[in-house]
Amino acid sequence: MPFLDSYVTLGRSGLRVSPLSLGTMTFGEDGGWGASPETAETILAEYLDQGGNVVDTANTYTNGHSEKILGDFFAARPGLRERVVLSTKFFANLHPGDPNGGGAGRKALIAQLEESLRRLQTDHVDVYWLHGWDRRAPVEETLRALDDLVTAGKIRYVGFCNVPAWVVAQAQTIALFRGWTPVTALQLEYSLLERTPEGELLPMAEALGVGVLPWSPLRGGQLSGKYQRDTTAPAESLRSASMSVPTDRDWGVIEAVSRVAAEIGVSPAQVALAWVRGRPGVTSTLIGARTLTQLRANLASLEISLTPEQLASLEEPSRPSLAFPAAINAGPGPLLGFGGASVDGVQLPTWPMLLTSSTRY
Repeated sequence: MPFLDSYVTLGRSGLRVSPLSLGTMTFGEDGGWGASPETAETILAEYLDQGGNVVDTANTYTNGHSEKILGDFFAARPGLRERVVLSTKFFANLHPGDPNGGGAGRKALIAQLEESLRRLQTDHVDVYWLHGWDRRAPVEETLRALDDLVTAGKIRYVGFCNVPAWVVAQAQTIALFRGWTPVTALQLEYSLLERTPEGELLPMAEALGVGVLPWSPLRGGQLSGKYQRDTTAPAESLRSASMSVPTDRDWGVIEAVSRVAAEIGVSPAQVALAWVRGRPGVTSTLIGARTLTQLRANLASLEISLTPEQLASLEEPSRPSLAFPAAINAGPGPLLGFGGASVDGVQLPTWPMLLTSSTRY
């Protein structure tokens, strides 16, 4: 059974991380719903005491307050900061009216890092994440600026978040060709209610040696068990929490999670987290908490092991509809390519036309 201190290597790097990473988007009450600095520090201390070592934030989380809370915490505990994989993100603009206040251009990303380092009260971050795709900034400019920051000792590794698969693949190819710092890890939304990354992003990450850290594994709380199909919570409350209102299909998945949870005697949230953690290609799952109770409940998901039957009951109703050419590569592709041979332990089917005649031209 894995524990929080059962560390995993992040992508094609020498960095070792916990199977659950602590996301700090909830640190700070500036948005009217997060954890106070005192509660945030209690959550952080508990996570670290349990052996966790990845703390993830962003310049935009509570308008920079999340970073400041982390900076104050580590400043008060000399020596602890270097025992932690501390990461933050750039891209979000905190300066209305300034066209260079955000994005992925050289000027913007360097200025954002300097502001983050000031709030974090450190001279470097371990992983610096591009938080979104800047369509107008040449990826070569972004990659070279990030490589310069690695050379300067201000960042250790590069990560991409919320970026299309083809952009990540393009960036990784350019970085390796140029001898620049490669993309080590990828953050993406992934849960039983959002499985479309299985079409392009997850296979791409596996092929390119990029570690994967899913965010929103509970789909903004929809998989936590606090909502039922006949919930009295207004649609706007659900939408603000998870950016969507559950469809009939989603409710079927939510109910399947609840059934498995009842069978095991745990919470739906723990089942949903255990499913994500066990998926191929996933390195570390991002969890968030506004209370110590929520954190402890999330950490308890590490104790859960789902049976093949339970996995099947979760995966059948949540099976995603993937974009072309996923279906053709899963179906006719093997039929066409392998002539009915057994390859890598899998017996593949034969293209029916081959069996109608032995004649070849």
